[in-house]
Amino acid sequence: MQHARPMIAVAAVALLVVGCTAQGNNVDPTPSPSRPPFQTMPPLNPSGSPLTPSAAQLSAITADLAGRGVTDSFTVVKAVSITWNDGSLGCPEPGKMYTQALVPGAQIVVSVGSTQYDYRFGRGDAPQLCQRAK
Repeated sequence: MQHARPMIAVAAVALLVVGCTAQGNNVDPTPSPSRPPFQTMPPLNPSGSPLTPSAAQLSAITADLAGRGVTDSFTVVKAVSITWNDGSLGCPEPGKMYTQALVPGAQIVVSVGSTQYDYRFGRGDAPQLCQRAK
């Protein structure tokens, strides 16, 4: 009978584990339609601090514009250093999730002819073009 007690204990633990996992299978993985959509916050310093764009940032903007077929030279209209409230860099896309942490970065707006391009930078020199729905 000495071996019976450990076997009973093992059986009890197994039933407990199976019972707990069985209850977890009843969870509906789809989000509730009454849940409000995810909202991002505006940057901490929305006006930003004046910034002189780095050569790497300007080169990245030139490359991005070229990839869009824009080969004319551009003029920097606005360049500010901003701490963004999340990974959306102040330009969230509907349905997309972002890191919820402060992100030091920059906003550099350039003009090519009459068209302006609003570029956002996070910690690195990779630009994100902010194209807000109009």
